Amino acid sequence: MNLLTKIFIQYPILLFAITLHEYAHGKIAEYFGDDTARIMGRLSLNPLVHVDLIGTVLLPFLAMLTGIPFFGWAKPVPVNMFIMKRFQVMLIGLAGPLSNFLCAGIFSLIYHLLNIANIQTYQGSLIFLYAVAINITLAVFNLVPVPPLDGSKVLVSLLPYELANYYENFLGRYGFFIIIFLLYSGGLWFIISPVVNFLIQLFLPNYYMGL
Repeated sequence: MNLLTKIFIQYPILLFAITLHEYAHGKIAEYFGDDTARIMGRLSLNPLVHVDLIGTVLLPFLAMLTGIPFFGWAKPVPVNMFIMKRFQVMLIGLAGPLSNFLCAGIFSLIYHLLNIANIQTYQGSLIFLYAVAINITLAVFNLVPVPPLDGSKVLVSLLPYELANYYENFLGRYGFFIIIFLLYSGGLWFIISPVVNFLIQLFLPNYYMGL
């Protein structure tokens, strides 16, 4: 895959996916009575308000240059967890990944409909295929139960209070470093790639992207 494809197809798709992801978190939090994201100007589909230097800029461009799996993240939308019940925290955490699964499903449907109508082009196919793959990868990645990823919020909401506090206090201090280590050691991709590839096959039967 050439660099131009990564810059002009994959990267815009990634920006859209992470923006939608954070918007979904903020929207569900607002539904439960927390308007922090709106007040701070973060309840928006404008990618610029969600830019994170590492996850939105450095990591994706490093991936373009080195060939490591292409994905990233945005600056987390602020949520006042202190006014939320545990099941609300869980739903807010799930909102981001679910928005990406829904987006992958929509792009998959469009891809199949265009194929049935025989009006698909090679460039158009790439856009839809990568949109499915990137959204699925982002969703699965965020469901890994390591803080500050969404999976940790879901797990904490399900654990007994004492165990949840211990989990947050222990992993909360080292979670970011654990994620970075797993990213660059290849351990994270080893863990999530079977799930990612299974879901891509589910959304795009008979099309293997080799992720």
